[in-house]
Amino acid sequence: MFPSLSLQNNRTYEILTRAERDGYGVLAVACYDAQSVIGLVRAAERCRSPAILQLFPVTLAYGGGPFLQFCLNAAHQASVPIAVHLDHATDPEHIELALGLAEQGIAFDSIMVDASHADTDEENIALARPYVERACRLGVLVEVELGRLEGGEAGLRTISDARLTDPDKAEQFMTQTGALVLSPSIGNLHGQYLNPPNFRQDILQALHTRFAGRIPLCLHGTDSLPDSLFLTCIQNGISKINVNSWARDPYAAMLAEGLRSKSFPEAVEEATEVFAGMCVRFFELFGSAGRA
Repeated sequence: MFPSLSLQNNRTYEILTRAERDGYGVLAVACYDAQSVIGLVRAAERCRSPAILQLFPVTLAYGGGPFLQFCLNAAHQASVPIAVHLDHATDPEHIELALGLAEQGIAFDSIMVDASHADTDEENIALARPYVERACRLGVLVEVELGRLEGGEAGLRTISDARLTDPDKAEQFMTQTGALVLSPSIGNLHGQYLNPPNFRQDILQALHTRFAGRIPLCLHGTDSLPDSLFLTCIQNGISKINVNSWARDPYAAMLAEGLRSKSFPEAVEEATEVFAGMCVRFFELFGSAGRA
């Protein structure tokens, strides 16, 4: 691996390695607008919890540098550690946008270079590695995915052929990509689960045994998961937990309802508090409350 010395103080890495060391999970919640950003920061400060503010590529493309700068200001000026992360950057244009902004001084703390759509692990590595090298030089931490998750969300391409992570290939994969956060495929998927999820906890356990203290693990595909499954995943080594519709949908529903009967500021405030309330629920569930 070739992490830059600047990554020693990387905000995402510090948040996740501390969580992995102390055995709790960090909420990484997708934010689509200013209100959800404010809701996350409010909740994190109330709970004294670290957190990760995530943007999807479609949101970055829509808001560009000005919106990313707003997110960075809100996160980095908070009284608790909050990092800003670009999730599922699969298309070169989105990765180039993120890294181009970083070169201008508007840098994500971390990005996910998602080449899991590649046909082979070797192709995944070949696609990801140049971006990882460039990101490292800019002090931006990179998350990668070994294996492939089924499904799609928020403008992501839909994948129909899932492939589980092979723990025996993980060390070489991380070394050759140079990335420092791993997203494994353990039976999780993007979108709603049609059947009760059956996660391969043995894969998580093997990865945690191999990477403890070095490579944080990230859980994707958390829509509608039971609380007990979140806790089991944290116990088995997950430190970054991505959340999307859990907070987005109640927020959007409250905003739509409020705009029919309340003033715009009142409707926005109520919806923001709904988003914050969902974040508080996960801070408490994941054990990160009071850790900042």
